[in-house]
Amino acid sequence: MTGITVINAGSLSTVQDGGRYGYMSLGFSPSGAMDTYSMKLANLLVSNSLNEAVIEMTLLGMTLRFECNTVIALTGADMSPEINGKPIETYTSVEVNAGDLLTMKLAKSGLRSYLAVAGGFDIPEVMGSASTNLKCSLGGFEGRKLRAGDFIPLRHSIPLSLVGERRVDSENDYPSEYEVRVLLGPQASLFTEKGIEDFFSKEYTVSDKSDRMGVRLEGDPVESLDGVDIISDGMATGSVQITSAGTPIIMMSDRQTTGGYAKIATVITADLKLIAQARAGDKLRFVAVSEKKAVSLLKRENRKFKLLQYRFLCAAWRY
Repeated sequence: MTGITVINAGSLSTVQDGGRYGYMSLGFSPSGAMDTYSMKLANLLVSNSLNEAVIEMTLLGMTLRFECNTVIALTGADMSPEINGKPIETYTSVEVNAGDLLTMKLAKSGLRSYLAVAGGFDIPEVMGSASTNLKCSLGGFEGRKLRAGDFIPLRHSIPLSLVGERRVDSENDYPSEYEVRVLLGPQASLFTEKGIEDFFSKEYTVSDKSDRMGVRLEGDPVESLDGVDIISDGMATGSVQITSAGTPIIMMSDRQTTGGYAKIATVITADLKLIAQARAGDKLRFVAVSEKKAVSLLKRENRKFKLLQYRFLCAAWRY
């Protein structure tokens, strides 16, 4: 058998890729990996395309048995992975053999870990994506979170010799306090000067009511001019809505496609990975940046992936 058997599914594990785009007008959220940066790194380490489907694990990792020889990589939160009881490194390509048992524990810091397998999972795409939309029971593995007994097929059994030894610097030491960069949002004019000032000067705490739909924050309310209700309009990943109670919600992968609360700001794409890894009780502050700066940071991130791809290709050619 070419695949993986789930022995223990952890707290919330789903198949996710780069997301399902082009269907928001029909009411379908994009879904996809919460931390696309970690997802891309994991895929890069096993020679997959950057947006190939991975397994996203939340807070508590999985136990998996490999039914074939293959190569894996783990990125994101460090869940103390072990193969057959022996610790393995994250952010590196790791060879596994048929019968090997991968076990993971509670994340040391951060919230989400990503498992990529060389060649990818043999998961059918729905509307151009293998991502799981839990609210619609759509995509991924039967439209649901993974559970014990599931067999996840792989497209191929690929040896390490075809992938090559790949390694990048570990980025899984997540802090409990963040500075998150934002652009002022489309309805910032609906808030008072004091409200805007407080939004950028006050500290917020990540709520335990956060999920893949949105990261809820607790803290002092943001003052509006005359309420925050608006005619519903489109939502982007990273949109920061202010609720009727005055508290922010950062909209994420499984967000609704439209919303009726004013959006005071939008988290820049380069900092969405911080929000995806924030866990209940973490503290964050918002910092305003220019659109030029936001674009520059995103271009820098994209250049990093291109340079890593080139480096790994050059290393392969030498052999």
